[in-house]
Amino acid sequence: MIFTLTELEHHPILFEVSYPPGELTFSDELTQTTDLVATGSATLLHNTLGEIRVRGNVKVGLSTVCVRCLEVAPLAFDSEFDFFYRPAIKKGAHGEIHLEEGEIDISFYEGDGVKLEDVLREYVLLALPMRALCQEDCKGLCTQCGVNLNRTSCGCAPEPIPSPWAALKDL
Repeated sequence: MIFTLTELEHHPILFEVSYPPGELTFSDELTQTTDLVATGSATLLHNTLGEIRVRGNVKVGLSTVCVRCLEVAPLAFDSEFDFFYRPAIKKGAHGEIHLEEGEIDISFYEGDGVKLEDVLREYVLLALPMRALCQEDCKGLCTQCGVNLNRTSCGCAPEPIPSPWAALKDL
């Protein structure tokens, strides 16, 4: 679904869409496990030379790899999004682009409008946690033998953590 400037000049566009797993691609490390359901609206902001506001709600279940134990880490999103898009900036004579203070939170589009699929993909990728965990108290892998400590314990002795102040003892 594309929100074109021509259509938005006449009226806001309301949307309610559902994308089954596999229809949208996010990244190699991320798998969609449930339908992505999005509702909302797209409007052309007046007196802005083509700025489009897309806002709504998205619900989706995803899975990725746990950063501690490398098992599946489920993720669920059910939240609101609100994005602003401006026409792409033409490069100046030196190839540099000057952004004003408030433009850091604005995305840019090329052509006649904004694709809803791109908006949803951008939101999901920006909303991902920095470190995905399979469970809040994930114990991870043993640093010596590599066994998953969530499933079983190992007989490895814990490695002493070197003190950053140990070098001062030699002075």
